[in-house]
Amino acid sequence: MTTVPVLDAYWASRTNLIVEERSLRRDTAYLANLTETEKKAEGIIRDIKAVEAKTVWGFGVENVHEEIPVLFPGMEFLTAKELIDETRLFKILQKMPKGALLHAHLDGMVDPTILLRIALKHPAMHVRLPAPLSLTTSNESESRPLPEFMALPVSQFGITTDIASPEYVGGTWVPLRDARDRCSLGAEAFDEWVIGSLRINPTEAYKTHDSIYKIWQKFQSTFMVSRGLIGFKPVYEEYIYEFFRSSIEDGIMYVEARINFWYKYVSIYLFLLTMIGADGEDNVDHFEWLEIFERVVDRVKRELKEEGREDEFYGARIIYTTLRFISKEELEWYLDDCIALKQKFPHLIAGFDLVGDENVFHPLTYYLEPLLQFKERTKELGLDIPFIFHAGETLGDGDHVDQNLFDAILLGTKRIGHGFSMAKHPLLMKMCRERGIPLEVCPISNEILRLTSSMPMHPLPIFFNNGVPIALSSDDPAVFGNLILSYDYYQVLVSSEVSGLITLAVTARDSIQFSTLKDSEKQELLQIWERRWKAFVEEICTLTP
Repeated sequence: MTTVPVLDAYWASRTNLIVEERSLRRDTAYLANLTETEKKAEGIIRDIKAVEAKTVWGFGVENVHEEIPVLFPGMEFLTAKELIDETRLFKILQKMPKGALLHAHLDGMVDPTILLRIALKHPAMHVRLPAPLSLTTSNESESRPLPEFMALPVSQFGITTDIASPEYVGGTWVPLRDARDRCSLGAEAFDEWVIGSLRINPTEAYKTHDSIYKIWQKFQSTFMVSRGLIGFKPVYEEYIYEFFRSSIEDGIMYVEARINFWYKYVSIYLFLLTMIGADGEDNVDHFEWLEIFERVVDRVKRELKEEGREDEFYGARIIYTTLRFISKEELEWYLDDCIALKQKFPHLIAGFDLVGDENVFHPLTYYLEPLLQFKERTKELGLDIPFIFHAGETLGDGDHVDQNLFDAILLGTKRIGHGFSMAKHPLLMKMCRERGIPLEVCPISNEILRLTSSMPMHPLPIFFNNGVPIALSSDDPAVFGNLILSYDYYQVLVSSEVSGLITLAVTARDSIQFSTLKDSEKQELLQIWERRWKAFVEEICTLTP
């Protein structure tokens, strides 16, 4: 018979082992120094989470949602979204100050419904498709033609016609407003067609596009469609404004947006690779892109100050990006362009990145020579343009895609975009922890793009438990339907028994700490965040579980 002292010793050893392991987590030190208000708020959130695990997600109760076979916290986002919207926990997290949004692709940030509404304001905006529009054969996206958009000068305005009529000649430009008004399928069907081409729907995410390759094809097609809308200066300016305002309403205080800068002389998809001016001409250079961006930042700050909300938006910067299918020689042009923009707008250019499907396009090693030369040149010029590379957005283990993580770190990346496969690399995780290289983790994006089936299967807890700094991000929420960062926060919170409200607070703080702001700016923004955080936890303390 086991004696009491032996049992006590075992339990003590067990407790010490758990404590020792959890000491690696970044939230451990914070948890040891909580205010009484934070302790109470943490407890209330955990109680609410436990209640909703039973009442919402079917733990031990009958599933009344017949259309959803299995319910569980952190399940497939697009299936669960309507349930998430109704939870108390989600509504609380919407009010949380979230610090900085560090992984956001500008052309995937605004609700497609709003983007279409903006585009319809402008007579210059046109649409065309390869053949008459037909939506009757199937609801699956593969059977539907993709719209192509472009703003035209008055001298080239297209004809007014019904694009769903058999008489429509494929490839003919039609004014967007006329195309919608005259569509024989109806304006509602027209809108559904356009918006469906800009989003990934649940059927595509979980049924028809049943491989990473297929879902990436759909994913990339949404940008081919949106580029023609966003690449029109009047739409672009209002689009950025909508992005900032919606981010602010979700508690985001600062943004580092990735923007693809197109090489004007590439002939393929030329109409997609340039910015069209208000006159319908291709005359908006990259310097003007940044002038527009800065103008919108200033406008939003001015409006918020007038509303007495100036603390809610600290500003925004740009991570210069280009696509990783270009040649090494073409990359040199982009790098020169990035330097020129940094020299004129030193306060706006935050870093440089290469984007696109890592599983299909070039690895970082392909670009080593121009990237290393860029580092030397910026050093000589006294310019701070850090690499902020996408890397490890893959299921691979040791292939050339997975190994982008090694090269990103060796090249001195300031942060790592996604880093999904980092969980397979204990040494790299240790380096990230010790060197302060955070992962910009985009949970819902990873799930919808088929890297994981659900949040409980996501490697994020491995990163947390190894003390890797994390900045939760939304990636391309307009495509994924998670139009506010609160959804990613929610999925992370409900999928772990260890992580709680304080874990989210630490990631929010880290998003500021690991931004590209100057140290003095980080401290100022952190002080603002702390004030808002204090008010947030005080409000939580007035709630009952």
